[in-house]
Amino acid sequence: MAVIKSFRSGKTLSNEEAKHDQQFFDRFIFIIGLLMGVAVFLFVIARWIGVAEQTANMQNDPAYQQAVGERIEPVARIAVAGEDFVDEAAAVVEVETVKTVMTGPQVYNAVCSACHGAGIAGAPKTGDAGAWTTRVAAGRDSVNGNAINGFQGAAGFMPPKGGRTDLSDGEIIDAVQYMLDQL
Repeated sequence: MAVIKSFRSGKTLSNEEAKHDQQFFDRFIFIIGLLMGVAVFLFVIARWIGVAEQTANMQNDPAYQQAVGERIEPVARIAVAGEDFVDEAAAVVEVETVKTVMTGPQVYNAVCSACHGAGIAGAPKTGDAGAWTTRVAAGRDSVNGNAINGFQGAAGFMPPKGGRTDLSDGEIIDAVQYMLDQL
């Protein structure tokens, strides 16, 4: 028979009494754990029901619905020809665009150098006096007219304004002058 000493009373317990105490302790811990599990389960169920109810109440609140409506409102509207477009909240602002005028060298570098820099498609190279002599002999107005309106020759084709029809006639004339100054 094993002898076990009690911590509290200091009495010596028999093996039978120690076994009985251990069973009580095991059952006590099991019941406490079970009660804690039930408490956690009830807490989770209460939160789940509360959140569902709170969400339903919040979504029915007029202030909440107005705030959501403002957040999802379109940022712009498209005006289609033939349809009335009335929007008191939107003010139409007309902005006048300012076109920057390019200088002759800027136009040459942006447009003309692609063909005239390498002599592509029969374009006379910039600085090649021999290629430009017949063109310059025809007169400056002829050279400017070909640059503005385009030119179809035996050696190739030049599109009007070098393909940049957004450039003004003055900008093209300045670019032609820049190329002729390189001779």
